Amino acid sequence: MGISGISLWQLLIVLLIVVLIFGTKKLKGMGGDLGSAVKSFRKAMDDKVGSSDEDDPADSDPPRQLGSKQPDADFEPGEKREEHRKESSG
Repeated sequence: MGISGISLWQLLIVLLIVVLIFGTKKLKGMGGDLGSAVKSFRKAMDDKVGSSDEDDPADSDPPRQLGSKQPDADFEPGEKREEHRKESSG
């Protein structure tokens, strides 16, 4: 008995069918592509972990809640946003 009730012979038959369908050259290429993708993923994860140690949380802005009712500093409550944008851009 193998993995989840599949015997060794059944796995070998499936492997043989896959090799017959795709061929050894294509399987070798797909394996190389998969290996390089995993390698680049690990490198990216290591870079992200290393860069997060260097970040200083005091340098970043505090998170804002979405949909908060705090008005913008340069926006009056009775003023329409479109009119405000026209005045500030031109």
